Amino acid sequence: MQRMFKNTLILIMLFSSSIAFSQNNVNKANRDTAKYIQMTGIVITDSMSRIPFAKIVDITTRRGVIADYFGYYALVVHPGDTIEFSCLGFKKKTYVIADTTSLDAFSLVQIMKFDTIMSEPVDVYPWPSREAFADAFVNMESPNDDLKRARERLTPQEMAFVGALIESDGASSYSAYQQQFLQQQYTRGQGPQNNLLNPASWSEFLKGFGTGKYRISN
Repeated sequence: MQRMFKNTLILIMLFSSSIAFSQNNVNKANRDTAKYIQMTGIVITDSMSRIPFAKIVDITTRRGVIADYFGYYALVVHPGDTIEFSCLGFKKKTYVIADTTSLDAFSLVQIMKFDTIMSEPVDVYPWPSREAFADAFVNMESPNDDLKRARERLTPQEMAFVGALIESDGASSYSAYQQQFLQQQYTRGQGPQNNLLNPASWSEFLKGFGTGKYRISN
């Protein structure tokens, strides 16, 4: 009984293989004797801009070509074939060639629309984990070189030195001239004022000496 079942199963497998082999030969013969059509054209956008390097594939025969830089392409097809146009950033388009066509060659201008590809956001960090980032942040040494240099530039001595190097403008020159004129008018008809015993002058001198306004030369 088991031997008969095995023989029957082997006969069924052989019969199926012969049918599939015959069918493949028939399909191959039909493709070989099918009518060839020269298909040419250009791939463009809806704004009439050319799409370079688009992919044109005959889904029926699994053959295809790549369009050139200017969007031109050429492909040999058969009646009833399905042609697929695809390109990165554009929606796919398909075109079915009619079974009853009598043309030996034709041209097709395929218009493709833009497609938006959304991807998940990716955060790139120089640390392998959050713990490594926290450790690096806590142990990070804050640079104080810039702050230190800024504080040195803002000391009274440095500001006085810089002020001495800067030339006076029109407003400061006019103010100095007005003070000199007022001093002359105050002491007009008498000797120049001696500020040696003037407390206000001594106070101004001491303040200026502490800020580096006056220099001592050896």
